Amino acid sequence: MKKITLGISPCPNDTFIFDAMIHQKIDTKGLEFLVEYHDVEELNMKAFDGHYDVTKLSYHAFLYLLDHYQLLHSGSALGSGVGPLLVTNSTQKITDWKSTSVAIPGKYTTANFLLSIAFPEIQNKVVMEFSEIESAVMVGKVDAGLIIHEGRFTYAQKGLIKVMDMGLFWERQTSNLIPLGGIASKRTLDKPTSETINQLIRSSIKYAFKDRESSRDFVKLHAQEMDDTVIDQHIDLYVNKYSLDLGANGLAAIERMKREAIQNHLIPNTQKEMFL
Repeated sequence: MKKITLGISPCPNDTFIFDAMIHQKIDTKGLEFLVEYHDVEELNMKAFDGHYDVTKLSYHAFLYLLDHYQLLHSGSALGSGVGPLLVTNSTQKITDWKSTSVAIPGKYTTANFLLSIAFPEIQNKVVMEFSEIESAVMVGKVDAGLIIHEGRFTYAQKGLIKVMDMGLFWERQTSNLIPLGGIASKRTLDKPTSETINQLIRSSIKYAFKDRESSRDFVKLHAQEMDDTVIDQHIDLYVNKYSLDLGANGLAAIERMKREAIQNHLIPNTQKEMFL
């Protein structure tokens, strides 16, 4: 079997999507996947070194990596109402964002991209793993934090207060879907193999939805939040029709993100084709 190195996050949407493919519950067309699981920013950083044949990436990071990776049409986390949340532990309105410390889940995350667009004046950004941000805000280690993944379902229970829904900001600003993260393959990987992997991801998602319990143990093995309800909410929010195929609306959202990033001088200008 041809071996393919694959990097994904331990988040429920990724493990749900890839379970059938990784564990060969579907026909993998002669491909065997050697998988590593990392926080999304670690995956972003590894991609700068070309670490994996196929990898999950924040769309923000992907825009820096167009010379080396191309985007698959399946496997994305993209949609409406799925954006990061900016939270604080204080009921007092923050008026001076320039001096406010904000925890972010990584320099190259889409969350940081959205924060940079919405609050360009914020200078004091503290990078930490996404799973540490809620606690850091709760104990006052930072003034505010950008939470992603399961955090949007649990922050209120922990007494945190939402300052802004960054995804809603993006949707109102652009009338586009929110591109959070996608699956990219190395440009050095031959096109037929990349196309096969794209189809396998789609088949893996269909299998997962057809038999939701089949991936339950695998998803829980890697999840930050173990509650079944939270896990199911996470999957239902982030795994949708755009995960099966980006479609015209998904492609348009990613193109818009690229234009915004260039206009705001967040990424270098490039004409490189993004998609497989």
